[in-house]
This record gives sequence, C-alpha cells and structure tokens, in this order.
Amino acid sequence: MKMKKLKKDQRGFTLIELVIAILLTGIITTAITMTVFQVFDMNTRTSNRMAAVRQVQNAGFWVSPDVQMAQDVPSGGSGPLPFTLTWTDWEGKEHEVVYTLVNMPSGEFKRLQREHKIDLALNSTIMVAEYIDPTETSCCCDCDGDGYCDGDCNCDDKSVIFTVTANVGGQSETREYEVKPRPGS
Repeated sequence: MKMKKLKKDQRGFTLIELVIAILLTGIITTAITMTVFQVFDMNTRTSNRMAAVRQVQNAGFWVSPDVQMAQDVPSGGSGPLPFTLTWTDWEGKEHEVVYTLVNMPSGEFKRLQREHKIDLALNSTIMVAEYIDPTETSCCCDCDGDGYCDGDCNCDDKSVIFTVTANVGGQSETREYEVKPRPGS
C-alpha cells in the first residue's frame, strides 16, 4: 500500500482552526438544544394551563345550573366547601346536591365532588374537577348586589358567588361565577 504524498503547498488545518471549528459547532449545538428544550417546556406549561382552565370550566358548568335550580341556597359568609343545594322538581321529587372537596391520592390539592340525591336516595356521585386549591375555593352570597361576598344573609333571590381555583403543574387558573337562583324560589 502506498500513502499519498503531500505536495509542498498542501497543508492540513492548524490547531487554532480546529479549536475554532469545534467551538462554533458547540455554540450551534447548544443553541439548537436550548431551543428544543424551550419548545418542550412551553408545550408543557401550555398543556398545564389548559388543564387548569378546563377544571375551573367544569366546576362552573356543574355548579351554575344547580344554583339556578336551587330553592334553598347556602347562606352565610364566604367559606370553603361543602355546600348543599336543594329543590323540588315539577314532579314533586326532592333533590339535594352536595359539593365537597375530597383528597386526591397525593398532593395538597383536592377534587370537587358532586353528590346528587333524589328523595334522599343517592342518585349519582361524580368528580367534577381536579387539582382544586381548597384555600382559594369558596361559595358565598352577594346580598346587596355589589358583586362581593357579604356576611350572614339570606341568599334567596340574591346572587351566589362561587370562586374556584385549579392549579396544574404550577399553572393556576381562577374563575368567579356569579349565579342568580331561579326567581320565586
């Protein structure tokens, strides 16, 4: 085997050129890697945010019509759950809906549970929302119509303010639902 001979005017790369090439390659690789990590991180944060939004929307979806149907609305000042709503339907059946916060398998957050009884018999129990922050979730009456929770008052024909906060993966969402019970209840 013969090795090629270098011509006199041919030379290889210098050490400085090799170091500069490796340095530039490292900078480009680092920039691409950081961009990829940022995309994945943003995707995770967006997903967590959307999950938190969906949880508070679910809570409002279930609580709002129950408050509208209620003839007996929780009274008193602002406070955490549980709260109970009762009404009699057109067929004379007694309905009782109880919203409570129950522990999740792990962590500081809770699940919002809805228990529905018809004529004192359990009809259904569902988990309405998860990752609920119990310190930021409450139900209260707005007796004077100013949009703020009031102290002890009768909620009949007054707005009920239901505030719920969900926290998923560090992304938090709070919604306040102001619902008026059905007229003449």
